[in-house]
Amino acid sequence: MGLVETAADSVSWKLVVILAVMCYALYSAYWRITEQTRLRRTGGFRAPYYAGRLPYGVDLIHRTLKAAANHKNREQWAAIFEAVHGHTVEFRILSRRIVFTEDHENIKAILATQFQDYGKGEPFHAEFEPFLGDSIFTTDGSRWHASRQLLRPQFIKDRVSDLHTFETHLQILFTAMSVGGDAAKTAAAIAARAEGTLPDNLSANGRVIDISDLFFRYTLDVITDFLLGKTTQSLTVPRQEFAEAFSEVQRVQSLISRTGPANSFVPRGSYNRGLRVIEEFINPFIERALLLSPEELEKNIHSNHEGESNYTFLHALAQFTRDRKVLRDQLMAVLLAGRDTTAATLSWAMCELSRKPECVKRLRAEIAQHVGLEGQAAYRKPTYADLKSMKYLQHVLNETLRMYPAVPFNVRLALHDTTLPRGGGPDKSEPVAILKDTPIGYSTLLLHRRVDLYPANLPHPDEFSPERWEQWQPKPWQFIPFNGGPRICIGQQFALTEMGYVLVRFFQKFERVVGYMDDLNGGRPTLKADIVLQPAEGVRVAFFEPSKAR
Repeated sequence: MGLVETAADSVSWKLVVILAVMCYALYSAYWRITEQTRLRRTGGFRAPYYAGRLPYGVDLIHRTLKAAANHKNREQWAAIFEAVHGHTVEFRILSRRIVFTEDHENIKAILATQFQDYGKGEPFHAEFEPFLGDSIFTTDGSRWHASRQLLRPQFIKDRVSDLHTFETHLQILFTAMSVGGDAAKTAAAIAARAEGTLPDNLSANGRVIDISDLFFRYTLDVITDFLLGKTTQSLTVPRQEFAEAFSEVQRVQSLISRTGPANSFVPRGSYNRGLRVIEEFINPFIERALLLSPEELEKNIHSNHEGESNYTFLHALAQFTRDRKVLRDQLMAVLLAGRDTTAATLSWAMCELSRKPECVKRLRAEIAQHVGLEGQAAYRKPTYADLKSMKYLQHVLNETLRMYPAVPFNVRLALHDTTLPRGGGPDKSEPVAILKDTPIGYSTLLLHRRVDLYPANLPHPDEFSPERWEQWQPKPWQFIPFNGGPRICIGQQFALTEMGYVLVRFFQKFERVVGYMDDLNGGRPTLKADIVLQPAEGVRVAFFEPSKAR
């Protein structure tokens, strides 16, 4: 013991620090040499490097969080690509190499041609597990395949072409518009209509409203009705703890994803409280579904006592699994996809149409030709086939999704050492070397706005122009609002059908829409990119009926 004490007394703190620094330097050198050796073995090259000003990329973390808070994600990444004069870039956060790309060939490789090389990965699964569990959005391999096989039958044409649910809640939405969006007044107006005491002058005509808020409430009611057979009634119930919790969980989840290795510093108090609120809402439905026998589930799905369909998504899933966690996780995933993506896209469509009266006029002309307008003899509600046959309607939806893809930023993880097709080497045309566990971020938002991918004779990609689709066909993988490859969105037709139906019903009723957003970022709502891209300040517009439009 005396020998140890003597040795300790003779060692100064200065020497300890020097030895620690030397060991760290040796370890770092060994790690970098090992990394370089592995990178060379892939046959690829480095992508252009974007260096932070502070050690470990601390300033890049700060800039990312600041950009997210100020809704400047697109501007930040566009500036980075411009700085490196390329479409693929690499940088380091807390010594971890990260690659980001807006190159369609690289995105194609990630999602399709090298599908086995890239996946969600365990870090992504760990980050999202409290929210989306082991659902289709967070898993790879056999677990992902099992989720997809479980969900696919629920989105067949017979399901998505049943438009009754859309119409039911749309009528409530129209009532909400006529009272300025107030939920209590909406409930009172519906009750008055049932009693025959609704005032004749109650109308949405010319009333300025935030249509984005109403769309998010509408799609929440639609998707909970579709999933559970019971709506949240967010259009008619003033205090919506569920909706608020769902939005807060997404906000914090987005921060967790953006901060990468530093995400443990993100406060999670409101996140955990929000998850409890969401689960307290859906768990009783799961429990009731599990109490039903297979025969009762079959009967519930196919008909009720009146011979009408009594289908719910949850009952259909419960036919295939009795696992509570599986049911909970898949419900959460479809709830996220079915509510926010559709509401955001409809919001962007109305935002742009309020600035383009000529587009509304042309859209109404097509609607009149196929299903008539309110007040006309030929007027009727559109069918699934009607929606698919309206070419200009499809152009409006495609143009909205081109400018505002629902999921603007996404990420995959390299499952083993591999490459990306291009972006490396001195001229940025060589493959990029990728090591196992490297996160690869990609952006459909930036891809869709790349000027070099559009012919010079077409409007600038930042301009909303449905007419471009009449003379322009995007090359493969240059337009991917629903991703692509094996993981392409299985709810794509459900979303397109719902959005198309809403637009047709709106413009059967209203002749024009006028924006009241000139004081917000030059008339354009800012791009709030949490998990889903949505207008940060809402979309303030007024709708005008034909008889009162002039």
